[in-house]
Amino acid sequence: MISALNRLVDLVEEAELDVTAVAKAAGTTEYHLRRMFSSLAGMPLSEYVRRRRMTVAAADVVRGEDDLLGIAVRFGYGSTEAFGRAFRAVHGAGPGEVRRDGGPLRTQPQIRFRLTVEGSIPMDTRIAERPAFRLVGHATRVPLIHHGVNPHIQQFVAALPAEAHARLKALSSTEPAGLLQISDDVDQDAAEGTELTYMHGVAVGAGTPAPDDLDAIEVPAGRWAVFRTAGPFPQTLQQAWAATATEWFPSNPWRLRPGPSIVAILERAADFSTATCELWLPVEPA
Repeated sequence: MISALNRLVDLVEEAELDVTAVAKAAGTTEYHLRRMFSSLAGMPLSEYVRRRRMTVAAADVVRGEDDLLGIAVRFGYGSTEAFGRAFRAVHGAGPGEVRRDGGPLRTQPQIRFRLTVEGSIPMDTRIAERPAFRLVGHATRVPLIHHGVNPHIQQFVAALPAEAHARLKALSSTEPAGLLQISDDVDQDAAEGTELTYMHGVAVGAGTPAPDDLDAIEVPAGRWAVFRTAGPFPQTLQQAWAATATEWFPSNPWRLRPGPSIVAILERAADFSTATCELWLPVEPA
């Protein structure tokens, strides 16, 4: 996986990026490769590509040997306007200003991935094989936030009446048990701010009909990596989520497969400041 990620970085420099081919050569999937890149690099692959290309383009702009349209075309843009928008998004100034003033320039260094084995904190994990099931509950679209409480989710759940929670609990009939925090349709780059489907719901058997006023997500049969966490909420859960990419997946013969991620709250403080949770991630053999 580390060599596959570094191969991606090399191809960005050569402007011949074929993520599917790199994933196939590494014996993995584009979905898993993109998710691992985003988790380890702290940015989506698409954002890294944009930053690196604008870093290299800035040198051509400052040198002043070519006109801006020629530079734009060389870096894959059909017009100086489109190139200028991308350039300004990275550097905070347009190419014309930078050519005149020599800056400002914001450089994106070339990323290199290296495996650092830590393992100082054991991860409480199990692999669960589950038949097909359904997730039913109340769903909405929210932006992805990596750190801290997501206020959009918080407001959505707080707006549900108390009887809605009790009703859902009564419907729960299979693992993962109890009220669940479900994220689905997440962008494969997992970029901050991209939209996902959030569901406040429960798991029921595959043949269980959902009430007409509830949303439903069909979940196919498969294996799940289940990570148990306990501590300040949501920080401990988010740290464990990040550690799956930096520690668990590089050390275990599993990879992510498309599907919802699920958080089951097993125990919690009255003010939700601490909680014991299970994070369910859909996986398949690597």
